Amino acid sequence: MEIEWLILADSAQVVGNKLYLLGGGWDILSIRQKLPSNQPCGIALAVKVPWNNTNEKHNFEIEFVSEDQETEEPHSMAKFGGQLEVGRPPGIQRGQDQRVQLAVNIGLQITSAGTKIVVARIDGTELKRITFNVIKGT
Repeated sequence: MEIEWLILADSAQVVGNKLYLLGGGWDILSIRQKLPSNQPCGIALAVKVPWNNTNEKHNFEIEFVSEDQETEEPHSMAKFGGQLEVGRPPGIQRGQDQRVQLAVNIGLQITSAGTKIVVARIDGTELKRITFNVIKGT
């Protein structure tokens, strides 16, 4: 399996396997209020499921990790997951991969500025990671 994209947004949703984003694609989050702060965050994920892995349940997990500036030890800020399963539609060409898109909106608790990491796993295997930076805005 392959994660085609992992996108941060202010809000995300999937309707009819089409992705809709508001304020999507950011990698810097400017916090203007006092920390800790609860920030709305949408995350969009697209998974390419190979022909031989269709019609099976697969577990997915998204984890937000903060790199602690003092100890340099990463710690989990938020974690969520679920299951996905994609079937083979009638008439599909044999061997064709299927794309499944997911969108989740959460309130992300930001306690410090610095680098944050988003890790995506399918069936326990890390397949993609992205980073974003939290800065104190004015």
